[in-house]
Amino acid sequence: MNRSAAFALMGFFVCTFPAYAQRTGDAVPPLKPRPATPADPLLAPEESPCLANVRQLTSPAIGLQKAGEAYFAPDGRRIIFQAVPAGNVEYQIYTLDLKDEGIAKPESLRMVSTGAGACTCSFFRPDGKRILFASSHLDPRLQQSPRPKEDEAYRSERGYRWDFNEWMEIFEADPDGDHRTRLTDVRGYDAECAYSPDARQIVFASNRTGDVEVYLMNADGSSPLQITRAKGYDGGPFFSPDGTRIVYRSDRRGDGNMQIFTNNLAGTDEVRLTDNDVLNWCPFWHPSGRYVIFTEGRHNGPPRYDLYLLPVDPQKALAPDGRFRVTHHPRFDGLPVFSPDGRRVMWTSKRGPDDTSQVFLADFTAPSGY
Repeated sequence: MNRSAAFALMGFFVCTFPAYAQRTGDAVPPLKPRPATPADPLLAPEESPCLANVRQLTSPAIGLQKAGEAYFAPDGRRIIFQAVPAGNVEYQIYTLDLKDEGIAKPESLRMVSTGAGACTCSFFRPDGKRILFASSHLDPRLQQSPRPKEDEAYRSERGYRWDFNEWMEIFEADPDGDHRTRLTDVRGYDAECAYSPDARQIVFASNRTGDVEVYLMNADGSSPLQITRAKGYDGGPFFSPDGTRIVYRSDRRGDGNMQIFTNNLAGTDEVRLTDNDVLNWCPFWHPSGRYVIFTEGRHNGPPRYDLYLLPVDPQKALAPDGRFRVTHHPRFDGLPVFSPDGRRVMWTSKRGPDDTSQVFLADFTAPSGY
């Protein structure tokens, strides 16, 4: 499963990654948590050690059937994400402003993709002046009118399973969607993209060689460099806060239970952080660079998805108690990211009253040892 395909399991597909946590030294002092109360219906009692003030940022009430995979702008006051607008079947890219309290400003909701094709994997440039996203709006089949009946199977496959659409390319644009530039132009799936902290490079996933691998390229799309070469899907990459390493997930065994790895920018120092029989999905760096947050999916019963913390020190990560569970809600939780200052965590969840996949935000306190 790729960042996008795994959402078929819960009726919400998407693809990996964040307006990036800015480069920083020591971790920012976390906010003080408070225990869950009956006034906090979005917070499970077991989550209060790490989470507080959970709020839902997107909903059908603002015209979004489902939404997710959201990332912060560098100043933490805006988010970019993908969502399916009411009456449509494909994801588009949106931005949404936040108030100081981390409350959404619904009137600021804006579609920044073209509205055609399908989109995924958006991200803010570290200076906030440009955005990245992947889109299939140049797919020539979209120009057929009327669309042939046999194309309905194609639409269904794209809208639900997201099998590495061969017309998916990476684009850069102004934050309002204007002055769009195409960065990849190779037949095959190109997506799952994020900027480096200095904005000079972009990391992404591509199946241009027949297998989905992790690549680096210059910010203008030139000089692509293949980082991973092992058989099996590799994707969902992000740069570390200091820009020296990347984290990604990989299905080396071919069983769908992806594992988490880090590597240097030359692809010559791969380090495994998980080695188990569960799905380890969507890792994202904390601004301190000491640990990542990710989604663990268990399928040995009713599917369950929760957020966990994981040290990037392999000895600590692979220890029996290496991971720390953050969410305990019975509904889906996934695709987590930290705010640039590390004080908040944002993720995709179905814990809301309408049971649709939407974007949620909470104050974050790191547990002891993190």
